[in-house]
Amino acid sequence: MRIAHLSDTYLPRTGGIESQVSDLAARQAAAGHDVHVLTATLGAGGERGGVVDIERGVAVHRLGARLPFELPVNPAESRLIAAALRAWRPDVVHVHAGVLSPFAYDGARVALAQDLPVAITWHCMLDGVVGALRVGARLTGWNRRAIALSAVSDVAAAGVAGVFGTHVAVVPNGLDLDAWAPRPGSGADQAVADAGSAGSGGPVRFVATMRLAPRKRAVPLIEAVATAVAQLEPGALRLDVIGGGPALARVADRVSRLGLDDVVRLRGRLARGEVRAAYDEADVFLAPAELESFGIAALEARVAGLAVVARRSTGISSFVEDRTNGLLVDDDEGLSAAIVRLIRDRKLLADITAHNRAVRPDLGWDRVLAAAGAEYARARSLRIALQNSR
Repeated sequence: MRIAHLSDTYLPRTGGIESQVSDLAARQAAAGHDVHVLTATLGAGGERGGVVDIERGVAVHRLGARLPFELPVNPAESRLIAAALRAWRPDVVHVHAGVLSPFAYDGARVALAQDLPVAITWHCMLDGVVGALRVGARLTGWNRRAIALSAVSDVAAAGVAGVFGTHVAVVPNGLDLDAWAPRPGSGADQAVADAGSAGSGGPVRFVATMRLAPRKRAVPLIEAVATAVAQLEPGALRLDVIGGGPALARVADRVSRLGLDDVVRLRGRLARGEVRAAYDEADVFLAPAELESFGIAALEARVAGLAVVARRSTGISSFVEDRTNGLLVDDDEGLSAAIVRLIRDRKLLADITAHNRAVRPDLGWDRVLAAAGAEYARARSLRIALQNSR
C-alpha cells in the first residue's frame, strides 16, 4: 500500500507526535508498504521547499520554509502538498492533527480535493474548543466529509466526536514493549524490598518527563511536591525532572524559592536511552498535565515497572487503572496526597510496581499497525460510498 502521512511537525523536532509519526511510518515501511511523510518541519541541515530525505525506509518530504521561530508552516504549502500527492498518488492519506495544525488541515483539504481516501488522527485534547470547532465544522461542511476520524485515546476521541457528531475510532500511540521492559535491579525491585517498611528504607524516587512548557504544568508539579514535602520526614522523596523548554527558568526559580534544591534535580533534555536508564533508578512517574491526550512518557514509565500518578481525565487513564497501575487524581491537591500516600504506604507502592512489572499493556506496535490499517480501509470505503452516491 502507498501511505502518505501529513504532519506539521516531525523529526528532528522532539515530542510525542514527532516520534509517534516517525515510528509508525518506519514500521509500515519495514512491513513492505511504500511510505512517504509530508511535513513543514525543516531537516537537520535546514532542508526545505520540497527536499526529500530517506529516513528508516521512509521518504520524508521537507515542505517547510525558513521562518522566524522555526514555525512549521509554509505560505506555499498547499501547492507543494498538491504537487507531491499528484505525482505519487497514494492509496490513503493519514493526517496527524492537533488543535492548531495549519499544514495538516491544508493537506487534508488538498487530499480531499484530489479525491483521495483520508484518515485523520487527533493527537490532542479539544477541551474548551469543542463548541467553537463544532460551529466551524458545520459552517464549512467538514462534518459531512468522507473522512475516517480517529484519536489517540478514548478521552481524546470523545472531544472529536463532540465536534463532528459521528463515530471516532481510536488509533493509540505505540511502544516497543521489549525496549522498555523492566530490568532486574531497577527501582521497582527496591520498592518491593521496602514493602514491609512504612516510610523507612530510603527515599522514594519520583521522576517526571515532559517538555517544560506551561501546558505540561511543570511549575504546579513543583508546588505539589513542596506541599507533599511539608508533610513528610526530611529525605523521604527525591524527584528528577527530565526535559527542557521555555519554562525551564521558571521551574528552576520555583525549586529554589520553595527550598527544594536538595529534593528536585533538573536533568534537562535526555536521549531516549538516557530516559530509559533514569527509569531504572525510579519508583514513581508523575504526570501533572491536565490536557494529556495520551501520555507516551507515562506509558514508557508504566511499561518499565514504575507506578504512575496522573490526572483521571486524561488519556493516561486508558492504560493506568487506579490502585492497580498507579493512582489517578482529580487536581493538584490530589497529586500531593498521592505522593504522600505512596511514600507512607510502601506495601501499596510495591503491589503497584510488581503488577506493572508482570503485566504489559496492550499497546505494542502490532495493535497500532492493525488499528491504523483498519482506519485506512474505512477511509477507502467512505470514499467509495461517496463516489457511488454522486
